[in-house]
Amino acid sequence: MSLKDLLQSANTEQYNDSPLFMQLSQTKPEYGTNRHIQVAEADGNIIVSGVHVGSLGDILTYSIDVDPNLNVSKTQLLDAILKELSADGFSAPEQQDFWNGFDDLQKAKIIR
Repeated sequence: MSLKDLLQSANTEQYNDSPLFMQLSQTKPEYGTNRHIQVAEADGNIIVSGVHVGSLGDILTYSIDVDPNLNVSKTQLLDAILKELSADGFSAPEQQDFWNGFDDLQKAKIIR
């Protein structure tokens, strides 16, 4: 299952207050790669990695690999991925500025 598949299976009413969810829902999947989003557990916390490389359109195409020993619902999985993607702790205006510039290829070349 890709991140786009997970987003499409979510109850959208539950995420009406999430600008990131709305942004991802409106983003067109791009080329993608063979990258994966890894989800595991450490010290009772859900750990997500592999969501910070690529454009939003690329990230939507990444397959999600959940540790077989981790028993989480799709909602818990999506919540953990959104939390990791949102860089928890940034203010709403900071997040908006980030997402507004995320698809700017010139900025992406500078950051990478």
